[in-house]
Amino acid sequence: MLDTTYHVETPEGIDLHARAAGPVPRILAYAVDVLYRTLVLIALGIGLAVADTAGIGIWLVCSFLLEWFYPVFFEVLRGGQTPGKKAFGLMVVNDNLTPISWGASLVRNLLRFADFLPFAYATGVIAMTLGRHFQRLGDLAAGTLVVYREADKAPVALPDSTPLPPPRNLKRQDQQALVSLFERHDDLSEARQQELANLLEPITQKRDSAALGYLRSVASWLLGGRE
Repeated sequence: MLDTTYHVETPEGIDLHARAAGPVPRILAYAVDVLYRTLVLIALGIGLAVADTAGIGIWLVCSFLLEWFYPVFFEVLRGGQTPGKKAFGLMVVNDNLTPISWGASLVRNLLRFADFLPFAYATGVIAMTLGRHFQRLGDLAAGTLVVYREADKAPVALPDSTPLPPPRNLKRQDQQALVSLFERHDDLSEARQQELANLLEPITQKRDSAALGYLRSVASWLLGGRE
């Protein structure tokens, strides 16, 4: 099955994840940005019509700046979102899920000419379609990707569990997986959680509901719960 979730583990061992945005919402967001830029240029053209030749020169400069630096301005100074991306809940980030920098934004946008080839951004669309995380050539070169901006969520209500210290032979990555399972209990069915808990049977010596209850208690302890 297609999994659009993008995972990154920080040096501190924190697991970050985001949903990569596919070609369709990105194309629609780009179309909205083109519409906005076109409206601005039309308004400038009307306003500069009285300036004759000088007005044409100013209009051409503004057209150049809007084409190449409009997205850079919004991506860096507006949380990775141009107006079009904001309309569809998208944002640009570095591939380690940190906010995009000036350098990365400049690279990804200046390389749009390569994605445009041979016409109508055909190369960029093909690259996004074939790529694991829907990155066009500019994204690959700049080390960026477009993801969905998650809405602020209410704090997760964790199940009540009596904290228990973890077994001595529980590895660090197992502890991280355990905490993740505990925090995602609302997203997974009880049967699926028990199935995952059974994977640690060699360590816990428990199965099904007993294993899940025990792991929840251990996760509660790992998250700071103490008796």
